[in-house]
Amino acid sequence: MRKLYVKTYGCQMNVYDSARMAELLAPIGYGPAEQPEDADMVILNTCHIREKAAEKVYSELGRLKKIKDERPLTIAVAGCVAQAEGAEIVARAPQVDIVVGPQSYHRLPEMIAKIAREGGHALETDFPALEKFDALPKDMSPAGVTAFLTVQEGCDKFCTFCVVPYTRGAEYSRPVLQIEDEARRLVARGVRELTLLGQNVNAYRGEGPDGEAWSLARLSDRLARIDGLVRLRYTTSHPRDMGDDLIAAHGDNVALMPYLHLPVQSGSDAILQAMNRQHRAEDYLRLVERIRAARPDIALTSDFIVGFPGESDKDFEATLDLVRAVRYAGAFSFKYSARPGTPAAAVRKHVPEDVKDARLQALNALLLEQQDAFKQACAGLTMDVLFEKPGRRAGQAVGRSPYLQSVHVDDAAHLIGQMARVKIESVYPNSLKGSLLRERALTH
Repeated sequence: MRKLYVKTYGCQMNVYDSARMAELLAPIGYGPAEQPEDADMVILNTCHIREKAAEKVYSELGRLKKIKDERPLTIAVAGCVAQAEGAEIVARAPQVDIVVGPQSYHRLPEMIAKIAREGGHALETDFPALEKFDALPKDMSPAGVTAFLTVQEGCDKFCTFCVVPYTRGAEYSRPVLQIEDEARRLVARGVRELTLLGQNVNAYRGEGPDGEAWSLARLSDRLARIDGLVRLRYTTSHPRDMGDDLIAAHGDNVALMPYLHLPVQSGSDAILQAMNRQHRAEDYLRLVERIRAARPDIALTSDFIVGFPGESDKDFEATLDLVRAVRYAGAFSFKYSARPGTPAAAVRKHVPEDVKDARLQALNALLLEQQDAFKQACAGLTMDVLFEKPGRRAGQAVGRSPYLQSVHVDDAAHLIGQMARVKIESVYPNSLKGSLLRERALTH
């Protein structure tokens, strides 16, 4: 058996894609390798959201070249960097054999066969999303307690800082029955929690069994009825696509977790307009009010970009005001970095790096303060914890709270793969500790 090593960069959708690529290559004799040095083939599944992420790929390709200089090694670059820089990758790193975009990786077996027959390079960066999902294998790798499931790909929003519409293509939603079939197969392998993935997941409009376009809320309701599936999550969302039925689902669908990642990027209307976010700060704040009215205990997280071209001190202060108003349980914040080919990259009103640094530090201080307050408020609460794996101590198990926090519980190893009631007793920087209130595992 030949050995395959897959290194994943970026988002959860890349994690999902990496698993599916490994499954595609298993029937032609590729088993998993623990490290590149042990592999016959290495796939770098790349992310193009930030400049440094792309440069890390080229750095890794340099290390792989040293291995390839000593012995045969097939090197493939997949994902969004492959889509955006296909020909440039081959020119800049001729040791690469295969370049395949995120909508074309189902063609990997035939690309491997092609270079074996003919030599040279194989390049495939089309956008056949429908064909891809139809071609993916039905047999899956052994699953854990939680799993990702892609339901939607691409984005039609064209935020001026973002490369996703150019690397992942237009919005495409998988049919409901295809998603349900994959979900049932995952549950049969032990999955109890599914995270539904999409670049703009709440824009989901997949064909239902009735021939109509179903919303994410309707899809979630159907999946929640699968026996053995106890939890549902979804990411990442756009405020413009947070429909009334999805807001209501957070109060009505017991499987849907009280946790929502809802990127806003900025609190300044001027910057939001320059980003082409298609909403104002006030729109976002009213949306948060409606979501919390439907599910008062929901935890909100978000994304922020500081130092976007033209951002003034007043614009940045508006972002801080929005954060104070919302009170986040967590967030991802970044300094703006220009991505080639995006409209924002051509704007000349650049913010100096030292100003970006200062703003990012100020924003992070506020976000960390809110994150810590949320964690401290969990002390003394009783939560359902889904146990995923053994802990470090004998008999200990580690699970996830409804808010995605890691929870350590002693004398719970027998509950791995199940959910139980836990009282949170201690709060640590990266986890919670609790004790079982009852040993009867909760059923769906």
